[in-house]
Amino acid sequence: MKTKFINETADITAELLEGYVMAFKDKVKLGAENIIVRANPKAEDKVAIVAFGGSGHEPAVSGFVGDGMLDCSVVGDIFAAPGAQRLFQGLQLMNREAGILLLVLNHSGDVMSGNMAMQLAERTGIKVRSIMTHDDISAGLDAADEDRRGLAGAVIMYKVLGAAAEQGKSLDELVEIGERLNAKIATIAVAMRSCSHPQNGAVITALEEGMMEIGMGQHGEAGAGGVQPLVSADATAKIMVEQLIKKLDVKSGDDMVLYINGVGSSTLMEQLIIYRAAAKELEALGANIVDGYAGELLTVQEQAGFQMILAKLDKDHVDYLKNYPSAAPYWTR
Repeated sequence: MKTKFINETADITAELLEGYVMAFKDKVKLGAENIIVRANPKAEDKVAIVAFGGSGHEPAVSGFVGDGMLDCSVVGDIFAAPGAQRLFQGLQLMNREAGILLLVLNHSGDVMSGNMAMQLAERTGIKVRSIMTHDDISAGLDAADEDRRGLAGAVIMYKVLGAAAEQGKSLDELVEIGERLNAKIATIAVAMRSCSHPQNGAVITALEEGMMEIGMGQHGEAGAGGVQPLVSADATAKIMVEQLIKKLDVKSGDDMVLYINGVGSSTLMEQLIIYRAAAKELEALGANIVDGYAGELLTVQEQAGFQMILAKLDKDHVDYLKNYPSAAPYWTR
């Protein structure tokens, strides 16, 4: 039994991308099958920023292709990384003397595709370097970077690095800017209902009504926080923001970003109430919130919950985030 407005399940990815470029034809186009590029390409003497990931998480990642952000998004099937060959095709499309920066979210399929595509690119003389995002802290505050998943904190990277690339920063300079920022982004998620897979309807994780799980992964994977009774918005926000503050060692005067990413079915009403509680915790510390957001950046179909993203910015990060325009379909700020 169908529960979504779709046609044939095998056609979901192709049709959603076709609809996407039709809806935003002044900003994006299909560069090749399942590859989204800017409608107005960046100058060839500037580094290209490429990201990739499975479909089913809209607007991520393709929604952030556009002036001032990503140059290219390579799209996989529902919840699945694109294969190395397709990602390599995207790198070939972006090939330039200035080089390519490939942004990889830390999930096993993404990492495998990224590593293989990088090897193929290097064999053919394509100049490319990569950064792996690992903002999820649910594995533990002291967990190694390679054990921390990449979540919606990557959007901050897209904006900062996109702006820096537009300003003509070299590939080496972009890697330095990005890795410095990467170490200062922390995200934690909470869910009270998991998603279903739109191609087969299967529910990935089942939670009892009235329960929540802090640390649930992007596709319903188990989190380290354990399942516990659902509590109020203020109490939930306090549990989460305290861990993020501890991870980033937030102090009075720090320039901070606070984003609440709704992952599918939690309403904007709920997200704003959560934002209010988290912002008050930061303000009580004397932190300076230089950029805030509540809305859907990376969704997981009808999963109920949100990701809380906190970042501590250096002065140049604040500049790139706030003082340069972006015109991607889902990030025009």
